[in-house]
Amino acid sequence: MVVLNMQGVSLLADYFLICHGNSDRQVQSIAREIKDRAEESGYNVKRLEGFDSARWILVDLGDVVAHVFHKDERAYYNLERLWGDAPELEMENR
Repeated sequence: MVVLNMQGVSLLADYFLICHGNSDRQVQSIAREIKDRAEESGYNVKRLEGFDSARWILVDLGDVVAHVFHKDERAYYNLERLWGDAPELEMENR
């Protein structure tokens, strides 16, 4: 899992969360969990795109956009390289 600080790099969001699952079902489960936890914490989920195909699901929380990829698509799109100007944030293990 990678978190990119997009502040000053993109107008789309302040942070990108990028992660992947190894199967369609796992990708959907990760996206659903992000959505559910965000709503439980009082965040508004603005959009959820790509859920049915489960290859690249985008969970738009406004200032944070979560990109949940199938492992093959993550390697292909390589957002970490595409947004190479954005610094990566250190994450605590939870």
